[in-house]
Amino acid sequence: MDHDVVFPTGTTADKTLIVGGGISGLAAALALRRQGKDVTVVEQAPEFGEIGAGLQLGPNATRILDGWGLLDQVRDVGVEPGRLVLKDAVTGDELAALDLRGSFRERYGAPYVVIHRTDLHSILLEACRAAGVELATATRIAQVSQDDAGTVARADDGRVFEAAVTLGADGLRSALRDTIVGDEVVPSGFVAYRGTVPTHEVPEESGLDDVVCWVAPDAHVVQYRLRGGSVLNVVATFRSPGFARGEADYGTPDELEAVFAACHPRVREAVSHVGRQRRWPLFDREPAARWSDGRVVLVGDAAHPMLQYLAQGCCQALEDAQALELLVAQQDGPTDWLAVVRELVAARADRTAQVQQRARVFGDVCHAGGAARLLRNALLAHAEDLTEYTDWLYAGTVAERLATPAPAPALSRA
Repeated sequence: MDHDVVFPTGTTADKTLIVGGGISGLAAALALRRQGKDVTVVEQAPEFGEIGAGLQLGPNATRILDGWGLLDQVRDVGVEPGRLVLKDAVTGDELAALDLRGSFRERYGAPYVVIHRTDLHSILLEACRAAGVELATATRIAQVSQDDAGTVARADDGRVFEAAVTLGADGLRSALRDTIVGDEVVPSGFVAYRGTVPTHEVPEESGLDDVVCWVAPDAHVVQYRLRGGSVLNVVATFRSPGFARGEADYGTPDELEAVFAACHPRVREAVSHVGRQRRWPLFDREPAARWSDGRVVLVGDAAHPMLQYLAQGCCQALEDAQALELLVAQQDGPTDWLAVVRELVAARADRTAQVQQRARVFGDVCHAGGAARLLRNALLAHAEDLTEYTDWLYAGTVAERLATPAPAPALSRA
């Protein structure tokens, strides 16, 4: 049986297929359209959308959105918090704070913004539509093959998508990663519950102007406002022994209540706002040295899924997209996609591996108990300049890192 061959208009060398219509896929699509490439994004869900709640966008991400002309829209629906605050969830003591205004913005050249995940996705989706990205839903790619001329992706329903290059932006459980890397997701042992509540229902003294992270042994709670400040986003995360043991019944609401029962009243009040209907088990993967196979390359969570402790999953996906855009822009004449793919992985693998590893380490620091918790609190009490811990992450542009890769400060989990 013959099947329709689907591709955007233009020469074969300009056709790009992106598998996955989440934030990473749409960001990559927009970046490539900015370079005049014909892009098709296929999404297996019946419509484009995102689940989840809040995202934190550090200046390394908002700087990119500003360059794409999207930062004003992000600011309109997001919130620019006053500080990042770390508090002891047991005593309620403030351990450390980083002012996100004034000198922070001057230092990094861009603001820190928190935004609802669906709002950022909608902004990117509309930007892709306006730029002429072809968007296809209800399309599950079953197989991708390639030869010297390009890639051929076959959908479950028989449609065939031809392109010069295929990007796998299909998330943590990427089917394309299975064919390239062949590794397994790594269960963290931690479970998250999420919720939002109208801000007017929350006590005014709850630190609503800040991103607040309450840290406890094997647990933490993060809270910040979203959607112009109208709602408070709360995420409660804790270690569930049953999850680590592979049990079916783990991370229950009763377990959630028990973990935070001895915490400060403000923490218990925050936890009261998370929904009990769904839990999110948290996974990442080991950093991969190889994200690509010829003309097929991974981006975003498909390439470097990371735990949430540095709030960098979305930010690193945006960095991937801008790196791709800049590498294509550097090409003279017809795009050498094999070279672009090689250069993308070479440019991004070390940095994203550092973020993955340091996210794990920061999670360990937040979840310290016993003597380690007391030592952490004492050290933070004497910390004078927190930017020495944030420069490696927020300073510099993607273009500068492409020209001169810079390693992050050494930090071991051991």
